[in-house]
Amino acid sequence: MAFHEVRLPTRLAFGSTGGVERRTEVTTLASGHERRSTPWAHGRRRYLVGANLRSLADMAALTAFFEARRGRLYGFRFRDFADFQSCGPGGTPEATDQAIGTGDGVQRTFALTKAYGDLLRPITKPVEGSVRVAVGDAVLAAPDLAVDVTTGVVTLAVAPRAGAPVSSGFVFDVPVRFDSDRIEVTLETFGAGRMAAVPLIELRV
Repeated sequence: MAFHEVRLPTRLAFGSTGGVERRTEVTTLASGHERRSTPWAHGRRRYLVGANLRSLADMAALTAFFEARRGRLYGFRFRDFADFQSCGPGGTPEATDQAIGTGDGVQRTFALTKAYGDLLRPITKPVEGSVRVAVGDAVLAAPDLAVDVTTGVVTLAVAPRAGAPVSSGFVFDVPVRFDSDRIEVTLETFGAGRMAAVPLIELRV
């Protein structure tokens, strides 16, 4: 999809609400039992932003960001402060946080993922400079690895030996887009000043 590698400024995202969304299709059989299935392999994220805008300057910044993305046309990065790193809340990402593969003596590329129980979520927008990788107990550094921050693929200079665990730690953004091609703004007068009243703007993966 068309995508701009730029993050929505933190001050505009502050106060946002949202999170993961799943779709489950439930069919009730004649026996009374249920059959449940899902057309989605992974959860989708949806957020509402705009609730914390408090000035015309913030409104202008959001409008400029919206215009630069041409509404829904271009996706962009969003920091989900409830889930944005390979480790738990308040921790510091370490190279051993997430298992991303096992060496076979040939493979040199590995895709970043984050485990939620037995579900692996692809991480496609790691933050530049945040990715750490380990092969076994050895933590790698440039030029022994390269990270594509637009896809989340890590390339190692040397293929890990067969059976060697490959792991990684990282900070990441969520790829999203605006869910509307329109922003409606109401200006309300308070004393000698004006305040922008902005409806919540929906973002989708």
